Amino acid sequence: MSETDLNRASTLGMKLIPQLGEIKKQSTDELADDLSALSVAIERLNTMVSRGESNRHDLLNAVAAVKGYSEMLLDSDDGFLGPIRPAIRAMIDELTASSGAPKTPESLSPAIRSLDTFEGCTILVVDDLPENLDLMSRLLGKMRCEVITATSGREALDRLKDTEIDIVLLDLVMPDIDGREVLAQIKADEHLRALPVIMISGRQDMDQIIDCIQVGADDYLLKPVNSVLLSARIKSGIERKRWHDKEEQYREQLEKREQFIRQTFGRYISDAIVEEILEKPEGLQLGGDLRNVTLMMSDIRSFTTLVEHLPPEQVVALLNRYLGKMTDIILRHGGTIDEFLGDAVLAAFGAPTESEEHATQAVTCAIEMQAAMAEVNAANKADGLPEVEMAIALNTGEVVAGNIGSERRSKYGFVGHQVNVTSRIEDDARPNEILVSEQTLLATDQSQFIVGDSRTVHAKGMAGTLTVYPIEGALRDE
Repeated sequence: MSETDLNRASTLGMKLIPQLGEIKKQSTDELADDLSALSVAIERLNTMVSRGESNRHDLLNAVAAVKGYSEMLLDSDDGFLGPIRPAIRAMIDELTASSGAPKTPESLSPAIRSLDTFEGCTILVVDDLPENLDLMSRLLGKMRCEVITATSGREALDRLKDTEIDIVLLDLVMPDIDGREVLAQIKADEHLRALPVIMISGRQDMDQIIDCIQVGADDYLLKPVNSVLLSARIKSGIERKRWHDKEEQYREQLEKREQFIRQTFGRYISDAIVEEILEKPEGLQLGGDLRNVTLMMSDIRSFTTLVEHLPPEQVVALLNRYLGKMTDIILRHGGTIDEFLGDAVLAAFGAPTESEEHATQAVTCAIEMQAAMAEVNAANKADGLPEVEMAIALNTGEVVAGNIGSERRSKYGFVGHQVNVTSRIEDDARPNEILVSEQTLLATDQSQFIVGDSRTVHAKGMAGTLTVYPIEGALRDE
């Protein structure tokens, strides 16, 4: 820094102090505070100059404080300042010359104009020097911002954890964690990365400026910060943050809407089908393909006789309890529920989500369903409802699986000869029995299950006979 220019600036400042004191006596409280702050900053700079301070960083901060308070006063249209404006301007010019810095927009005093106001905007100012925090707080206060300060990088990161902040003004040179590291941590945090960060420094180092912008800084301003330029940057930052917040709200609404769709339609069709429709809209097109699946049909035996004397609300309660329990088990084992027909359930394993183990999945599921009937009947008994018995039929083979119906109304379903075969096996199944076709048994790992003696089914409307096997349970590992 130029010692001659610095001495001239310090001398001009000390001559100003008595005039500042006189104006304080007749000015408003707010102006008096600003005049006092400038006097303190001038005296601090004079002390450093007088003792030959060699620390460039400390000198730059002292110079920036004097220039900052001075330019803040020049921005004011207060009539009390008229007589001393030329002297303040002359002091600023000497300070600018002492630093050797070009007259960038940051170092030029703006034309007097009213600043934008940002009521409701919360700004975090991070700087390790009290005079810099005070200057920035005063300037932002004139813009009607709510100001929160932090004197270190660690304190700033702690503030961001528990306080809703709109913009961060971040000093670059700090003793514990420097501004660049704080910036990097903010931009690495998914909850904070959209937060506008403006770096503020007394160092006009182009490599450093580029580095901060690449890390994620929204802007880089030099001390002392020009008030009009800062106001414009804050306005721009707030606008970007508002757009980001709107996008986040819209994204959250879309996620909630998608979740609602999944939950709502998941009550009518299987989760696998909902997933396929949402992920692949072409899945809505009518048509299907040939798939090897294991079909399941189950129903409550003698259901009509059991409920013919029950009031409708009890019939619905009994059905909902039974179907609710069975649905949970089927879905847990990867089954797709095609439809409910009164007390009957038609489901398939192996479509739309393919699985090489669909037959084993179906048999395992059927065993758990029969075991769950004890719980269903215990609840029925407690509510004064009749106990029920279920029969399950399983059959493996090729069907056409896909969207069936019309453009106005369709469903994901299964058609083909094997559906009819499954129905015939279900007709022959006894209460509390799981009856599987030979094709299903051959497609499973038979060592996992207890298989009863085979029997022959004469299927109505079909040529020949069917060989079927009762599944009596699962073998436990020794």
